[in-house]
Amino acid sequence: MIRHPFAISACAVLIAMTTTGCAHNGAPGVAPKAVDPGHDFVVSRAQFEQMFPSRNRFYTYDGLVTAIHAYPAFAHTGSHQTRAREAAAFLAQSAFETDWLKYVKQIDNGNYAKKCDRGKPYGCPAGKAAYYGRGPIMLSWNFNYKHAGDALGIDLLHHPDLVETKPAIAWKTALWYWMTQKGPGVMTAHHAMVSGAGFGQTINAMNGALECHGGKPESVRARVEAYEHMVDILDASPGGGETC
Repeated sequence: MIRHPFAISACAVLIAMTTTGCAHNGAPGVAPKAVDPGHDFVVSRAQFEQMFPSRNRFYTYDGLVTAIHAYPAFAHTGSHQTRAREAAAFLAQSAFETDWLKYVKQIDNGNYAKKCDRGKPYGCPAGKAAYYGRGPIMLSWNFNYKHAGDALGIDLLHHPDLVETKPAIAWKTALWYWMTQKGPGVMTAHHAMVSGAGFGQTINAMNGALECHGGKPESVRARVEAYEHMVDILDASPGGGETC
């Protein structure tokens, strides 16, 4: 599990990982400007259903589309191929973290209390066992709930349960991390996909310090296979820099 101040704990499915670095595959260029998202999301409802036919029904397509309005540059930046690749990458990482959207919360409840850093000035007002992983990218730790909530204008520090009871909020927290946080990596996952650095750098931003450079090659491969599956559904090409 990542313990970076702005990191999200990895994997609702409790994959054990070892610490290592993540290679940079391709130098990032200048990110293209975002276009007005409107209602033109590159993933259709039918494609979303095809990607996640056995998902927990908590993870709704409508919730995802609503959440995108909080971060309109997501999957609306650059060419159609770039937009499709970013959506595919985000959904692939969500699939890996939640066993293809089957889990809404972290299943290892014995570790719930470990996700409270009581050294923070705001503490853990919802209770020391309240900040376990929730949502598509398993938001965890009190400091992540605090910072995500502040960014989204939602009091998640006092009401972390909103991430497992409100689909749009769950998707918003995942997009908050995707769009604004580097985690253990060198760039945000959004920048990795729109600049051409590639999918490997999104692994780095998610949990790459524990997986790349041989740390957990089977996890890297599973993430890449999920990404390739998603881009295939979206009739896009994977682009360069798939692995780390």
